[in-house]
Amino acid sequence: MTEPFEVGVVVRDLELMEHFYREVLGCPAVHRSHIPESIGAPAGLGGELLVVWLQVPSGGRIKLILPQTPPPPVQSAAPLTAARGLAYLTFHLDDLDPMVAALTAAGARPLSDPVVVPARGRRISFWADPEGNAVELADGRGADPGPDRAEA
Repeated sequence: MTEPFEVGVVVRDLELMEHFYREVLGCPAVHRSHIPESIGAPAGLGGELLVVWLQVPSGGRIKLILPQTPPPPVQSAAPLTAARGLAYLTFHLDDLDPMVAALTAAGARPLSDPVVVPARGRRISFWADPEGNAVELADGRGADPGPDRAEA
């Protein structure tokens, strides 16, 4: 492999989703491209697309993909493991508290109760982005798991 990992997220509202991932999660746009049907169709992407690449500060990229005919809304799975396939994006942070506050202010919906969950020496928090895709936040500020709780 020659470059960091990228993930593609098919969206219905590119402007809304770009704002969310850029302004709330801190992933700046680094490239945008119109993909003509002559490339999108034979590549298995269904036809003409608009794609925006967002740089994740720690490496890797998120590609927001807007097809010519937007897909139906996402049905959020609860629990996240109720459906097969890709379930969520994970963002590792030094401290997830400021991001939890930013997500709340941006109108994102928490998927975990409590919102922040201690998990083996770290903390995790699951959220739905504006279109219902699941996002996990994780930091290393959780309580020590202790000797009686072995790591899996």
